[in-house]
Amino acid sequence: MLTFGERLAVLRRRKGLTQQEVADQAAITANTLARVERGRVKMLRGDTVAALADVLGTTTDYLLGRTEESGVESEWEPAAVA
Repeated sequence: MLTFGERLAVLRRRKGLTQQEVADQAAITANTLARVERGRVKMLRGDTVAALADVLGTTTDYLLGRTEESGVESEWEPAAVA
């Protein structure tokens, strides 16, 4: 199971975003985001977790490991057929 930071990093890379771009949109510093992705920051405010989820197009439940459904399509996951 991926950690919070690993989930952030994977989603960020899938979306083709830099740490700086995500940090700017989530109103945190790129240094903080880098430390979160590496697992060096363990506690974030709820509004920061929500902002990161919004920027990455996922849910807070996915980032927190409460579900495995990211809600993000990628080149590795087939798109749903309507």
